[in-house]
Amino acid sequence: MKEIVIKTDRLSKRFGDFIAVNEISFEVQKGEIFGFLGANGAGKTTAMRMLCGLSIPSSGTAEIAGFEVYKQAEQIKRNIGYMSQKFSLYEDLTVSENISFFAGIYGLTNREIKEKGEALVEQLGLEKETKKLVGSLPLGWKQKLSFSVAVLHEPKIVFLDEPTGGVDPVTRRQFWDLIYEASAKGITIFVTTHYMDEAEYCDRISIMVDGRIAALDSPSKLKTQFKAGTMDEVFYQLARGAKRGD
Repeated sequence: MKEIVIKTDRLSKRFGDFIAVNEISFEVQKGEIFGFLGANGAGKTTAMRMLCGLSIPSSGTAEIAGFEVYKQAEQIKRNIGYMSQKFSLYEDLTVSENISFFAGIYGLTNREIKEKGEALVEQLGLEKETKKLVGSLPLGWKQKLSFSVAVLHEPKIVFLDEPTGGVDPVTRRQFWDLIYEASAKGITIFVTTHYMDEAEYCDRISIMVDGRIAALDSPSKLKTQFKAGTMDEVFYQLARGAKRGD
């Protein structure tokens, strides 16, 4: 049996009378690429913040990498990587400085920083760019560098919040190659995206509607269940059903 690295049971988050995340329950296995989909305001980001140990749930339970979200948030943070939609590195530092800074935060030794940093730069083909400010790099390179830094310490899980927003299709595909490589090493990928074609790249996906998980399965099984040819059609049916109150 595969190891479960994310487990939630009726996890909820309320802000006053507003329920942002409403009793979501699911499990994610080690090395899995798990897509977390939903329209703006569906509760994706709020749920991700709870899973990362950045926000305390209102009710329910969750374990991340074996640690409990209420009492062990700091241990969770040390065992995960994170990349936000708006890019996670410092644009006024060089490529090399960013790698060293974040590797140090993740607790790598000076020797590990040197070895892993050199390997990362070579992998991305940035040997001639190490002394350039990150702000001067094209968006696609920034995002690939940001992801590579997020997994430099080999976390158990990496959380990606809309990681390919605003880049061209070729760069998006290259970014997903990096995701596949990390998954092959046993790193679990938890990714939010609004690109439905990217949902097809995931092992399983959950689709949130109004704070609840409206559907959860592999892309192929969801398309069969909803008699749809694409994930766009699945998402449309769920959104339409929510508007009707189905």
